[in-house]
Amino acid sequence: MERFDVVVIGAGAAGMMCAIEAGKRGRRVLIVDHAKAAGEKIRISGGGRCNFTNLHTAPTAFLSRNPRFCISALKRYTPGDFIALVQRYEIAWHEKTLGQLFCDDASRQIVDLLLSEMREATVVLRLEVAVQSLEKSAHGFALVVAGSSVESQTVVIATGGKSIPKMGSSGFGYEIARQFGVGVVETRPALVPLTLEVGLLDRFKPLAGVALDASVRCGDARFEEALLFTHRGLSGPAVLQISSYWREGDEIEIDMAPGVQVFDALRRARADRPRQVVHTVLSDLVPRRLAQLIVQSQGAVGNIADASDKTLRGIAAAVNAWRVKPVGSEGYRTAEVTLGGVDTDDLNPRTLAAKAVPGLYFIGEVVDVTGWLGGYNFQWAWASGWCAGQAV
Repeated sequence: MERFDVVVIGAGAAGMMCAIEAGKRGRRVLIVDHAKAAGEKIRISGGGRCNFTNLHTAPTAFLSRNPRFCISALKRYTPGDFIALVQRYEIAWHEKTLGQLFCDDASRQIVDLLLSEMREATVVLRLEVAVQSLEKSAHGFALVVAGSSVESQTVVIATGGKSIPKMGSSGFGYEIARQFGVGVVETRPALVPLTLEVGLLDRFKPLAGVALDASVRCGDARFEEALLFTHRGLSGPAVLQISSYWREGDEIEIDMAPGVQVFDALRRARADRPRQVVHTVLSDLVPRRLAQLIVQSQGAVGNIADASDKTLRGIAAAVNAWRVKPVGSEGYRTAEVTLGGVDTDDLNPRTLAAKAVPGLYFIGEVVDVTGWLGGYNFQWAWASGWCAGQAV
């Protein structure tokens, strides 16, 4: 039987960070994963350039049944800490909009950084192996990994959520939580495209591929980023963001010309350019295909000079305050993260340890802490992994 101080299950962002920190402290660490390679979600993230953190990271950018839970970890390991690590490896990076940081080159650089750090910390990495059982023992935990017995003082669950199952995601971490009496908050896909009913899809078919800046609101949540019409419904960063707040039966409101009072703009055009057709005028404010569809839906044929205030108000409402009720989402297949997860009420916010199960830790996406789009979820992975790594 092999013996370790720490076994980390899951070689993703959080798991590798935890293994590194524990190894640096002189702990004998084993990290295992059923995938062929470590950090596969890191590799595919950010269009292959890895949006590895966000300069504006704050607790307000995270959803959880206990919104204060993430505060401790995020304060102890900040975006600046990870940036310093990236710079130590001379990885070039740049800032995009809204504080999002990306590698200049391939995201593989971040994976290689973590693998190098694990080697330096003498972490043992085993891939393409399954954890077949995990039980409490007199010395901590007894595991069966790929048919072999392993004993460890502590175990860290870093298996992620259910999003992108083709990458090997499953509910394994939740099963372990329930096995040891740790609560699990209901999970659902998050940062995911929303789908529309068949009638609307038929009507919007000509808009597939059209993108524009928009403000999307659901309840008190509002995001102003890009929106994309798809053959299934709505996507783009603004929609992905609002999907974390949307629930079945909810209506969302979309302003497709944020900052522009469309009614006022159309009235001015009616006075200044009376002989232009309405959809040509509206095309100055929104993409042409969208303008044509909206004008047709309002029955505004002919020149803008012939359009009444009532007609112009109808067009303006369709642009500035389009109300639509999605019928669902594209699910875990395309969701970037999982909302919900291991109940934070049962975890120590400083160490991520299960309060009632000495030696058992949960970190990263498997926990009921979900960030906005734009590097926030990676920062939670680094922070939660780092904190657990100081304690195991």
